[in-house]
Amino acid sequence: MNVQLAGEMMRVALGAIWSNKLRSLLTILGNVVAVASIMTLVSLIAGISDEVADIIVTEVGADSFLIDRVGLVASEEELERRRGNPRISLDDQEAVRRFSPRVAAVMAQGRETGEVRYRDEVLERVTIQGVTSEYDRFQAFTAERGRLMTPTEVARRRNVTLLGWSTADRLFGGADPLGRTVTIQGVHFRVVGVSRPKGTLFGQSQDEFAVIPLGAFRRLFGNRRPLTLTARPADPADLERAMDEATVALRIARRLGPREENNFGLLTADTVLDIFNRATSGLVVVLVGVVGLALVVAGIVIMNIMLMAVAERTREIGLRKALGAKRRDILWQVLSESIFLSLAGGALGTALGAAAAAALERFTPVPAVVHPWSVLLALSVTAAVGLFFGLYPAARAAALDPIDALGRSG
Repeated sequence: MNVQLAGEMMRVALGAIWSNKLRSLLTILGNVVAVASIMTLVSLIAGISDEVADIIVTEVGADSFLIDRVGLVASEEELERRRGNPRISLDDQEAVRRFSPRVAAVMAQGRETGEVRYRDEVLERVTIQGVTSEYDRFQAFTAERGRLMTPTEVARRRNVTLLGWSTADRLFGGADPLGRTVTIQGVHFRVVGVSRPKGTLFGQSQDEFAVIPLGAFRRLFGNRRPLTLTARPADPADLERAMDEATVALRIARRLGPREENNFGLLTADTVLDIFNRATSGLVVVLVGVVGLALVVAGIVIMNIMLMAVAERTREIGLRKALGAKRRDILWQVLSESIFLSLAGGALGTALGAAAAAALERFTPVPAVVHPWSVLLALSVTAAVGLFFGLYPAARAAALDPIDALGRSG
């Protein structure tokens, strides 16, 4: 089919659609609803995935791994069993530091929720993080204003603190917090820096925290608070071998026998992300199945409408064939109408879904991201639906005998 003839077929198809505007609109309504729903849901899942991935990579570090008491568990039974594991201790930190040559830095960290006060301004549920002196070698700790706590200040358990951006803003407003004294759990701490903002996750600020030396943290909350270790290899390519060395070091330090299981857990950002992605991918499969069913129903509606249109236009089709139109010309004309109707529904649904996702992101704490691939996928799928469900009506129209068609219409 040459370009001129293809253009003529498209012009005729568009003319037929435009002459039946209300019917065409009702025909594509199913596609609009289905595509708008999947675009909104996929955008929400993509937004949540991106935000969670950023938080995980920021907190754990793309080139670091965590050592904690439990690790990842697959069942309640396993969780109950691992709760009996011994706590992570500073002796564990020392073992990893001494017997893991590929580990360049290892930090012990404790977390609790506490009160932070400056004059009459009180914040009651701030995350207090206690860290050891190598904390400044991990990317989760930054200073937008001022500086980080020095290793000497941390080692000597000085009462100094690095405030989260939101905590500093709420306590001091527009005033400069550097050098000021705040009270954490009733104890005075001097502010040496303010962290760069990390943003929010599901509407919850990630900047409500105060970082203090672990020694000071233990004075506030006691020595029995749980700790985690974060380790970073000298070369990111050695991450797995560094984890193996840390595992051996901890097994030796804890005097575990060859047949005894590890009584500690190791995690990387990739491990956590993989579990999260597997969970969300299962949700996506279910959603795609539901929307796929809706698209099939919409396709059946398009097919029925096109069959009705073919029956109503029997005389037109017979006349075109009598004037020399070939079977393939009629086939392409009807297929063009079907594909255009389906694509129009897909385009409207995509626009509505993107608008709904943008509105949700703006007016709710739920993140949403519209990726270009999702737009292309929506349009491709709707075009395929129009092609598939338009084949039968197009074949029926192409098979009409011109003499019979003109006779029946007369």
